[in-house]
Amino acid sequence: MKITLKPEQQKFIEAQVTSGRYPSAEEVIAAALELLADNSEPKESSTYQKWVEETRPKVATGIAQLDRGEGIDGEIVIARLQEKFRKIRENKI
Repeated sequence: MKITLKPEQQKFIEAQVTSGRYPSAEEVIAAALELLADNSEPKESSTYQKWVEETRPKVATGIAQLDRGEGIDGEIVIARLQEKFRKIRENKI
């Protein structure tokens, strides 16, 4: 099978390989076809639908924890994350 790509499609594929996200143009095409196949499936069996089904109970658990007052203030979470990133940067230098 021979396929002719539009210049913008070729540039996109080359950019994906250059970025290191994919090792080859073939891998970019394979990933694109996988997404197309997934989106062509009935929604009940798609990867997205599976993700939704796996995520709903986790969200429900989180909401229940918040309702019980077990949440952490957003500013505290941000401060903790910033501290972790600061420590990571210090260790890499």
